[in-house]
Amino acid sequence: MDIKRTIITVILAMLILMGWEKMFPTPVAQNTAQQASAPIATNAPANNTTASPLQTTSPITVQTDLVKAVIDEKSGILNGLTLRQYNASADENKEFVLLSDGKPLTYVAQSQLIDETGKNLLEGVSFTATQKNYELQGDKLEVRLSAPEQNGLQINKVYTFTKNSYVINVRFEVNNNSGIARNIATSYNIVRDNSEPEGEGWFMRSYHGPVVYTPDADEFEKVDYSDLDKDFQSGKSEAEYQRKATGGYVGMIQHYFATAWIMQPENGENLCTNACAIDIKRLAENLYSSGVNTSAISVAAGSKQTFAANLYAGPQVTSILKTVAPKFVLTKDYGRVHIFAAPLFALLNWLHSIVKNWGWAIVLLTIIVKAILYPLNDKAYKSMAKMRTVAPKLEALKKQYGEDRMAMQQAMVELYRKEQINPLGGCLPILIQMPIFIGLYWMIFLSVELRQAPWFGWISDLSRPDPFFILPILMAATMWFQTKLSPPPTDPAQAQMMKIMPLLFSIMFFFFPAALVLYYVTNNLLTIAQQWHINKKIAAQSAVGAVEILDKEPAVNNKKNNKKK
Repeated sequence: MDIKRTIITVILAMLILMGWEKMFPTPVAQNTAQQASAPIATNAPANNTTASPLQTTSPITVQTDLVKAVIDEKSGILNGLTLRQYNASADENKEFVLLSDGKPLTYVAQSQLIDETGKNLLEGVSFTATQKNYELQGDKLEVRLSAPEQNGLQINKVYTFTKNSYVINVRFEVNNNSGIARNIATSYNIVRDNSEPEGEGWFMRSYHGPVVYTPDADEFEKVDYSDLDKDFQSGKSEAEYQRKATGGYVGMIQHYFATAWIMQPENGENLCTNACAIDIKRLAENLYSSGVNTSAISVAAGSKQTFAANLYAGPQVTSILKTVAPKFVLTKDYGRVHIFAAPLFALLNWLHSIVKNWGWAIVLLTIIVKAILYPLNDKAYKSMAKMRTVAPKLEALKKQYGEDRMAMQQAMVELYRKEQINPLGGCLPILIQMPIFIGLYWMIFLSVELRQAPWFGWISDLSRPDPFFILPILMAATMWFQTKLSPPPTDPAQAQMMKIMPLLFSIMFFFFPAALVLYYVTNNLLTIAQQWHINKKIAAQSAVGAVEILDKEPAVNNKKNNKKK
């Protein structure tokens, strides 16, 4: 079978890397402009899909060493969060906005109190704060919102921000002055529209939307917007995810960042001791809610009860995620290649701890992976080298049989048998390595640790494309050189494809993060070195074999002549 290893590998890579979107589609934003200005559900009961619009009030601003937060004073909703350590995808001179109340998207964190009838206890309640601006001075900062007593309940809502932390504690202090016991539950939700995150593109896509993890299912689950749309249209709730929970977390993720309510923190009280109900759905305003409802607690007359939960809103930095909650590191969503990507990142992180530069750590990682896979590649390249040595014979067969493809195929099979060549010998080792290659791709692509990380010279941010396209050009050059080391195709169409493939790939890599292109360039250079060495070795062996055959021919002829005499 005249299937060339390089063409197959390239096609497989394109199908896997670019076709990933077809296998695991990322929902496309719909009616973005409408959603961005849509009113957002505030203080709505957990079992109610309708809500009153957010009323504009004076915002409360909070500034810490890591974030700038905006809290709506009246409703107590966290409706703005800027990450001070990260720049915006579209403009490096601006800070990254994670949560927003409509500009450029709707993405907020709600927390509510629910009574025994499912009614929102905060409906009609207006909070007030003692000041409009807060700034962290010590290790912790509390923002206290107080509401007047209503139906015998006096409620305070307190946000606690901590130095050097993306975890925000939200607690309700409830004084029951009603004279009777009250059953009170809590509801925590992340509400978002389905706008694509800033910086998304055809070659820069990853899942964004609702996620949930519970120890009950022991599975990290993603719930597509499209599934929630179908449920909303049908009036049913059928999207597949774990409904009951005894811990875990629920929220929203996007490329590099996550926002989630933590039911079971790494260090702290589990919200779901008496079981929780996960509630992920589309709301009437073309918004999507990902949240959890806790079981009710009886608050005796004349007593005080505190309800508290942690909200994580920040980057998917592995070392940070591990400290927040069990399995919270899964929000760095490597998908089905997690088994390869996670250990590869652990190795990359260890290398970075030594060289203190993510770019050089990628180079070293590539060298290590290449060394580990050397035996497999050795078999592949030896097979290719043998194919290269018989290329002239294949060309002769092509001229001999012309358009008779059947005869040509039979002659090729006989030639491969005679030369002891497996035409697929160069492909199978590559196929075996594909999961590792894909794991490397997603590991590098999803590592926020590379965001704003310089390599050297012109590369000041490994998460952004090469500003001068030097690495993509090197990528194209190394791919072209590889085609010269590969067996020349006998089919003119294949030969033409081999010529244009480096150009097509270089155009694609113009849009890739520099970190990914750096990996591929390094890998290609190592491949070229290994392939060149093997080609030279096989060529030398073929030359020795040819000489031995010539040396034997006179002896054979002499024997024949002696017999004739």
